[in-house]
Amino acid sequence: MKLYNNLLKDFEELYVGYSAVAIILSTCLGAAAAMVILMNGHDLIQMLQLFVVVAVCMIYMVTVLAQLSTKFVFNSLIVSLVTSTILLIINVALRY
Repeated sequence: MKLYNNLLKDFEELYVGYSAVAIILSTCLGAAAAMVILMNGHDLIQMLQLFVVVAVCMIYMVTVLAQLSTKFVFNSLIVSLVTSTILLIINVALRY
């Protein structure tokens, strides 16, 4: 919890810079996850995973553009990165 509070405090202090960098990070990680998901096929399961990745990344971008509270933006960033990473790892494991 101490790490989370320290990262949140740092994110709040430099909100504009971190949110711009985080948009790039979230988008790139989401794109990589989407690519690997689609490499595994086009079945219903892959399409649902693709929807989740795209929706979570878009939700983060919307929170930044809507200028919601920094804590909500930070939490949505964490959810976006964790979701994309988990689906990326799962699909890489299934692929190789």
